[in-house]
Amino acid sequence: MPHDRIRLGQLHEKIVSAEAAADLIRDGMIVGMSGFTRAGEAKAVPLALAARAKAAHALNEPLKITLITGASLGNDLDKQMAEAHLLSRRIPFQSDPALRKAINAGEVMFVDQHLSETVEHLRTHMLGPIDVAVIEAVGITANGGIIPTTSVGNSATFAILAEKVIVEINLTQPAELEGLHDIYIPTRRPFREPIPVVTPESRVGLPFIAIPPEKIAAIVVSRKLDSASNVLPPDGETAAIAGHLMQFLEHEVRRGRLTSRLQPLQAGIGTIANAVMHGFIASPFHDLTMYSEVLQDSTFDLFDAGKLNFASGSSITLSKAKHDAVMPRIADYKPRLILRPQEISNHPEIIRRLGIIGINTALEFDIYGNVNSTHVGGTQMMNGIGGSGDFARNAYLSVFVTKSIAKGGALSSVVPMVSHVDHTEHDVDILITEQGLADLRELAPRERARLIIAHCVHPLYRDALEDYVARAGARGGHTPHVIEEALSWHVRARETGAMLPGAVRASV
Repeated sequence: MPHDRIRLGQLHEKIVSAEAAADLIRDGMIVGMSGFTRAGEAKAVPLALAARAKAAHALNEPLKITLITGASLGNDLDKQMAEAHLLSRRIPFQSDPALRKAINAGEVMFVDQHLSETVEHLRTHMLGPIDVAVIEAVGITANGGIIPTTSVGNSATFAILAEKVIVEINLTQPAELEGLHDIYIPTRRPFREPIPVVTPESRVGLPFIAIPPEKIAAIVVSRKLDSASNVLPPDGETAAIAGHLMQFLEHEVRRGRLTSRLQPLQAGIGTIANAVMHGFIASPFHDLTMYSEVLQDSTFDLFDAGKLNFASGSSITLSKAKHDAVMPRIADYKPRLILRPQEISNHPEIIRRLGIIGINTALEFDIYGNVNSTHVGGTQMMNGIGGSGDFARNAYLSVFVTKSIAKGGALSSVVPMVSHVDHTEHDVDILITEQGLADLRELAPRERARLIIAHCVHPLYRDALEDYVARAGARGGHTPHVIEEALSWHVRARETGAMLPGAVRASV
């Protein structure tokens, strides 16, 4: 059966065990692996490599690599590689608690990058060279082209630039995925031509990764599914966030700034963004399109509801129930889907030109509209910036959503000053919590603060923020602060577990 998936006969002799393929990876190498938001990652070879690293560590023998991916990996691969002490450096995104612990302890050097930038750094030799690429595939064409599975991410550039390529043929991935992908590689600077993506539906590349077949050093057969996403169903608060967004977009239509088809939508990964996208099902909007990174459960719910015409992304990441419903029917969805390299799905010029409505999630934001999406308490890395910066800086509408409180009310998601800035006030148009929506466009900082406090802050924290703004305003300044108190809420949370003195936990 594996031979049916490998249409270039001379490559059949390259089929080896995962352990034999993993032996091609040596201490100190830079390794590029497929995988984008727990989808389409190579599975057997990383596990074999982690097992080898664990044994080497027990014998005090060196085996550490720099690992570059598209984004986070599934199947606990980041966890097992971190716990095996395999990783010296990790780029550009992750979401695993064990790896996060190693990063925050300083054991693994984590480079947090905009997802559109990694392969540009590889091409210009700021990063690299790639010694080995490990790519999951549906199959290999008669010319040696690699057909990706449920993600593209950075796989194409890894394979093109790597000295050696290991291909994992995953027999659990449906062969019908072939034809879903659009692999376009920009030409080199300074003679780069315009990227010819003019609509979400634009197909401008090849349906496979084209490399010389002699670069394929090993082929491994695997039979492991992608990890299911852990998104939760919409709740009352996420439904309220979605409702505020729908009302705002209806207002934009009435003002003539948008039509009822809106403009292409982008949504970040996770429960809140996925739930907000569900809000479009009951909305008056129709004939929608997506130009996004990750196509989640809500993408296929919108297809099935007749709301969505087309979706372009870089990966498909689904819950178990949605995976079981979608994958047997992927051939039916395929005419309305494209998976692209992440440098194209997240390319700033395309985002700006298509006029994307970008919806991303904040950990916290402050009274002037600065957003922290990566660091808890200003120092502890959570996951990384991902693609939110690519979209926030360049979208027609840059929307950030979050619940107004966390930890039962002990923490406010709206603070005097964010403890870490990922998206400055200049890149943020709309802020939404379950409490309401603040449209920050064309407002000065003092106006922003009044609007955010009035519409986005939980009642537990509203008086405290109003008091802070009044005292800061009395001191003067274009962006007023009581600078010695600006991070006092975070200090108090670190010391007591709550942001306000004697804070009463809300009933949530």
